[in-house]
Amino acid sequence: MLRKLKQQSPYHLMLIPSLILVFIFSYIPFYGLVIAFQKYNPGLGFNSPWVGWDNFSHVFNQPNFVRTIWNTLYMSVFKIIGGIIVPVIFALLLNEVVRSAVKRTFQTLVYIPNFLSWVIMAGIMLDILSADGIVNTFLGVFGIEKISFLGTPSIFPWTMIISDIWKGFGFGTVVYLAALTSIDPGLYEAAVIDGAKRWKQTIYITLPLLMPTIVLMTVLSLGNVLNAGFDQIYNLYSPVVYQTGDIIDTYVYRLGIQQAQYSIGTAVGLFKSIISTILMALSYFLAYRVAGYRIF
Repeated sequence: MLRKLKQQSPYHLMLIPSLILVFIFSYIPFYGLVIAFQKYNPGLGFNSPWVGWDNFSHVFNQPNFVRTIWNTLYMSVFKIIGGIIVPVIFALLLNEVVRSAVKRTFQTLVYIPNFLSWVIMAGIMLDILSADGIVNTFLGVFGIEKISFLGTPSIFPWTMIISDIWKGFGFGTVVYLAALTSIDPGLYEAAVIDGAKRWKQTIYITLPLLMPTIVLMTVLSLGNVLNAGFDQIYNLYSPVVYQTGDIIDTYVYRLGIQQAQYSIGTAVGLFKSIISTILMALSYFLAYRVAGYRIF
């Protein structure tokens, strides 16, 4: 172990700056969690009076909090499902393209949105989904009335789900294409000799061999169940769609920053962090048991 540690010492030294930054910006702020158990007053700071679990009791008795949990779970679950299915299907289709130049072109086009921030994507979506945007103009050709994608409570969650899948499925496609390249071509040659067409080859060879990667990506996504996308929601939602579009992160932001209810906001954030930590640990445990994936 000492010999191995000595050989890897340069890599450990390279980690030191990152560890220092993580310690400063991620661990030292832990002390601020005491605000969740205080009636916080900025003038008194951390010497504010203690109230114990009162802030949590107040939050859990709020109907808006239950609604935000449901909205978060609803959107994040469908984002995870779509984020698995769409990249798999697109990777399978792209894998059938013979010309490498065409394949690289499509792969680049679908991967570009992944590099754009939600601030930029929100501006693009506002133009596309506006009353005079491309989508409503296209629907008008078929006599369909204009739809307020960002102003209708029943439509807003699905707008967020579909747009998130559109932005991120390029990354998943790259992962699955890499997994497809590891499949032994001899298996397809044997299937052709047995008379199997492309569809049969996909069903009986490609998908079974791709399944460990699919399971791994799905299991690792479980840790993000309570992360429905603050950047996306914050840049696109409005009070009109709070009923169906408000998630835990935006709820905490409004309470803690906009309404200056620091104790309540910290309590909600702490609750989310604890649940997310449990889910993250569970996801890595399942990834190890199901797919043999481990960090160390």
